[in-house]
Amino acid sequence: MLAIRRSYDRILEVVAALLMAALTGIIVLGFVFRALGLSLVWYDEIASIGLCWLTYYGSALAALRGAHIGFPGIVNAFPPALRVASTIAAEIIVLAFFVILAVTGLEVLDILQGDTLVSIPSVSLVVTQSVIPITAVLFIIAELLRFPEVLAAARGAGFEDHELKEALETVQETASSTGGTSR
Repeated sequence: MLAIRRSYDRILEVVAALLMAALTGIIVLGFVFRALGLSLVWYDEIASIGLCWLTYYGSALAALRGAHIGFPGIVNAFPPALRVASTIAAEIIVLAFFVILAVTGLEVLDILQGDTLVSIPSVSLVVTQSVIPITAVLFIIAELLRFPEVLAAARGAGFEDHELKEALETVQETASSTGGTSR
């Protein structure tokens, strides 16, 4: 299972990196052409769509890594039985949301049949909006792959507070680089 999760993480990471590189290229291209007085008619629309795609795919990667906003301190304060029950309930709610999003996204794609981008009429809105149901499924896969680890943390000592851990590491690095202790 760990090998599958690592491979899935790598795939999402590559997709997010490619989207970021493409978006950077589009923005630089748009800037250069505008500076030359030759504005690209499709630049704004494609850059906006690229940003949406990057956000959705990057969010699926964040879900797999457990990097979304959470409240580990609150959940960790629960007794173990309640911590497990609340973790399972939260997971069911998240999965239900993304199932609904995937189904609704597919319905939206059906409605958009025949519609195209304004600046590039040869590109269908179905292609640009397909990111919604696709990434909803990617979120579901990410949540299912992460669930055993989450459940084990709920049953064990609790969840790690990544923000607190990062803050403490920053304080330690600052203290060691200044040669003293930090208060």
